[in-house]
Amino acid sequence: MATINLIEVNKLYRSGGTDVLAIEDLSFGIQDKELVSLVGPSGCGKTTLVNLIAGFILPTKGKILIDQTPVAGPSASCGVVFQADSVFPWMTVTKNVGYGLRFNGTPKSQMEQVVKKYLDLVGLTRFADAWPRNLSGGMKKRVDLARAYSFDPQLLLMDEPFGSLDVLTKEEMQILLLRVWSEQKKTILFVTHDVEEAIFLGQRVIVMTPRPGTIKQVFSVPFPLPRDSRLKLSSEFVNLRRQVVEALVSNGRHSDTEVNHHAEG
Repeated sequence: MATINLIEVNKLYRSGGTDVLAIEDLSFGIQDKELVSLVGPSGCGKTTLVNLIAGFILPTKGKILIDQTPVAGPSASCGVVFQADSVFPWMTVTKNVGYGLRFNGTPKSQMEQVVKKYLDLVGLTRFADAWPRNLSGGMKKRVDLARAYSFDPQLLLMDEPFGSLDVLTKEEMQILLLRVWSEQKKTILFVTHDVEEAIFLGQRVIVMTPRPGTIKQVFSVPFPLPRDSRLKLSSEFVNLRRQVVEALVSNGRHSDTEVNHHAEG
């Protein structure tokens, strides 16, 4: 199981002799095997939140609990996928996917079975022996996803993982993620600045305020999973997107550029 509970979490940074409050009194929960999206304006603390839940940094105040256990540091039960791909250029696809398993001392025969399973799942079986220099951006993201899943974390944190991809590749990766999640359910917090992506992927969408970041509003997404890309054209989807954008705009501290960017998805 992997339930997440954040209770009145604050994070204060010291910068140039000045205190900067990145997150203030932030509280929310995610249920086991729930896929939740989180959106918010630039600088609202989304990446800080990921780092806090992952245990890379600790809160200044408040509690973060995973299965009722306080987060005190990084754990093998939590996987993280960032925007920048983390594929090692000196390793083949197979060795990249199996990296965490080797690091944990998994027996070779078991590691080979697990790596094959996830290469099949993300559609990279034909590229098992390929080098990263020969992979597209989308294929490298597939490697990241397979590696994150391969060591069987209870919780997966994804911080704008598809943000650098072109529109068609991004949509392909969104559909792949939903398929992988449907077959191998994990608790996922998916952080994005793209409202359309947040709704398409999430069972709920959490909207954050500008810094200091806290929870502005939470939307339930009524569409069953997995989803087809044609859903994005439906009136129900467009209406929910409008509501989420309005929640972002009503924070009252967005520039016109930021508002337009969110509205375009």
